[in-house]
Amino acid sequence: MPEQEQIVALTPYARSLGITHDGWDAGVPVMRVDFDETVEGRPEHYHGGATGGLLETAGYAVLRAELERLGRDAMLKPINITVQYLAAGKSRTSFAKGRITKLGRRSANITVEAWQDDPARPIATAVMNVLMAD
Repeated sequence: MPEQEQIVALTPYARSLGITHDGWDAGVPVMRVDFDETVEGRPEHYHGGATGGLLETAGYAVLRAELERLGRDAMLKPINITVQYLAAGKSRTSFAKGRITKLGRRSANITVEAWQDDPARPIATAVMNVLMAD
Protein backbone atom coordinates (compact mmCIF):
# COMPACT_ATOMS: atom_id res chain seq x y z
CA MET A 1 0.00 0.00 0.00
CA PRO A 2 1.42 3.40 -0.94
CA GLU A 3 2.22 5.90 1.73
CA GLN A 4 -0.18 8.80 2.15
CA GLU A 5 2.48 11.09 0.72
CA GLN A 6 2.26 9.18 -2.57
CA ILE A 7 -1.50 9.64 -2.67
CA VAL A 8 -1.14 13.40 -2.42
CA ALA A 9 1.87 13.57 -4.74
CA LEU A 10 1.98 17.05 -6.20
CA THR A 11 2.39 18.08 -9.80
CA PRO A 12 5.27 20.41 -10.70
CA TYR A 13 2.69 23.19 -11.17
CA ALA A 14 1.30 22.64 -7.66
CA ARG A 15 4.81 22.61 -6.20
CA SER A 16 5.65 25.83 -8.03
CA LEU A 17 2.66 27.50 -6.36
CA GLY A 18 3.76 26.25 -2.95
CA ILE A 19 0.78 23.93 -2.48
CA THR A 20 1.34 21.35 0.25
CA HIS A 21 -0.60 18.58 1.94
CA ASP A 22 -1.93 19.96 5.25
CA GLY A 23 -3.43 16.78 6.67
CA TRP A 24 -6.44 14.49 6.52
CA ASP A 25 -10.05 15.25 7.44
CA ALA A 26 -12.09 12.05 7.78
CA GLY A 27 -9.96 10.30 5.16
CA VAL A 28 -10.00 13.28 2.79
CA PRO A 29 -6.72 15.08 2.03
CA VAL A 30 -6.69 18.80 2.83
CA MET A 31 -4.36 20.91 0.71
CA ARG A 32 -2.96 24.31 1.64
CA VAL A 33 -1.04 27.17 0.11
CA ASP A 34 0.59 29.96 2.06
CA PHE A 35 0.31 33.47 0.71
CA ASP A 36 3.46 34.90 -0.87
CA GLU A 37 4.45 36.72 -4.05
CA THR A 38 4.19 33.46 -6.04
CA VAL A 39 0.40 33.37 -5.67
CA GLU A 40 -0.24 37.12 -5.48
CA GLY A 41 -2.45 38.76 -8.09
CA ARG A 42 -3.50 42.27 -7.24
CA PRO A 43 -1.77 43.56 -4.11
CA GLU A 44 -2.52 41.50 -0.99
CA HIS A 45 -4.87 39.10 -2.84
CA TYR A 46 -4.56 35.68 -4.42
CA HIS A 47 -4.35 35.42 -8.18
CA GLY A 48 -7.37 33.57 -9.55
CA GLY A 49 -5.12 31.04 -11.27
CA ALA A 50 -3.46 30.18 -7.98
CA THR A 51 -6.85 29.59 -6.39
CA GLY A 52 -7.84 27.44 -9.36
CA GLY A 53 -4.60 25.47 -9.04
CA LEU A 54 -5.31 24.81 -5.37
CA LEU A 55 -8.83 23.60 -6.18
CA GLU A 56 -7.60 21.32 -8.97
CA THR A 57 -4.85 19.86 -6.80
CA ALA A 58 -7.32 19.12 -3.98
CA GLY A 59 -9.68 17.48 -6.47
CA TYR A 60 -7.03 15.12 -7.79
CA ALA A 61 -5.86 14.35 -4.25
CA VAL A 62 -9.29 13.22 -3.06
CA LEU A 63 -9.75 11.12 -6.21
CA ARG A 64 -6.35 9.43 -5.83
CA ALA A 65 -7.11 8.72 -2.14
CA GLU A 66 -10.45 7.11 -3.02
CA LEU A 67 -8.96 5.04 -5.85
CA GLU A 68 -6.25 3.83 -3.48
CA ARG A 69 -8.89 2.90 -0.89
CA LEU A 70 -10.69 0.86 -3.57
CA GLY A 71 -7.46 -0.76 -4.80
CA ARG A 72 -7.78 0.82 -8.24
CA ASP A 73 -4.92 2.22 -10.27
CA ALA A 74 -5.73 4.68 -13.04
CA MET A 75 -4.12 7.45 -15.04
CA LEU A 76 -6.09 10.63 -14.40
CA LYS A 77 -6.79 13.05 -17.22
CA PRO A 78 -8.84 16.23 -16.93
CA ILE A 79 -12.06 16.48 -18.91
CA ASN A 80 -13.08 19.89 -17.60
CA ILE A 81 -13.07 22.11 -14.53
CA THR A 82 -15.43 24.94 -13.70
CA VAL A 83 -14.35 27.39 -10.99
CA GLN A 84 -16.66 29.80 -9.21
CA TYR A 85 -14.95 32.61 -7.35
CA LEU A 86 -17.10 33.57 -4.37
CA ALA A 87 -14.89 36.02 -2.48
CA ALA A 88 -11.45 37.58 -2.82
CA GLY A 89 -8.64 35.42 -1.44
CA LYS A 90 -6.85 37.66 1.05
CA SER A 91 -3.19 37.57 2.05
CA ARG A 92 -3.30 34.55 4.37
CA THR A 93 -3.19 30.76 4.06
CA SER A 94 -5.83 29.09 1.91
CA PHE A 95 -7.05 25.51 2.21
CA ALA A 96 -9.02 23.20 -0.07
CA LYS A 97 -10.54 19.76 0.01
CA GLY A 98 -12.67 17.82 -2.40
CA ARG A 99 -15.62 15.49 -2.34
CA ILE A 100 -16.32 12.85 -4.96
CA THR A 101 -19.85 13.41 -6.19
CA LYS A 102 -19.87 10.43 -8.55
CA LEU A 103 -17.26 7.77 -9.17
CA GLY A 104 -17.80 5.69 -12.25
CA ARG A 105 -15.67 3.09 -14.00
CA ARG A 106 -14.16 5.58 -16.48
CA SER A 107 -14.87 9.04 -15.07
CA ALA A 108 -15.37 10.89 -11.81
CA ASN A 109 -17.22 14.05 -10.87
CA ILE A 110 -15.63 15.97 -8.02
CA THR A 111 -16.71 19.06 -6.08
CA VAL A 112 -13.98 21.09 -4.38
CA GLU A 113 -14.10 24.02 -1.94
CA ALA A 114 -11.37 26.45 -0.96
CA TRP A 115 -11.48 28.58 2.17
CA GLN A 116 -9.25 30.67 4.38
CA ASP A 117 -10.43 31.18 7.97
CA ASP A 118 -13.67 29.22 8.05
CA PRO A 119 -14.50 26.15 5.92
CA ALA A 120 -18.15 27.20 6.08
CA ARG A 121 -17.25 30.38 4.16
CA PRO A 122 -15.57 29.23 0.93
CA ILE A 123 -13.73 31.71 -1.25
CA ALA A 124 -14.08 29.50 -4.34
CA THR A 125 -15.62 26.23 -5.47
CA ALA A 126 -14.96 24.00 -8.43
CA VAL A 127 -16.61 21.12 -10.23
CA MET A 128 -14.24 18.77 -12.01
CA ASN A 129 -14.80 15.89 -14.40
CA VAL A 130 -11.85 13.54 -14.66
CA LEU A 131 -11.23 10.66 -17.04
CA MET A 132 -9.70 7.57 -15.44
CA ALA A 133 -7.70 5.50 -17.92
CA ASP A 134 -6.33 2.07 -17.04
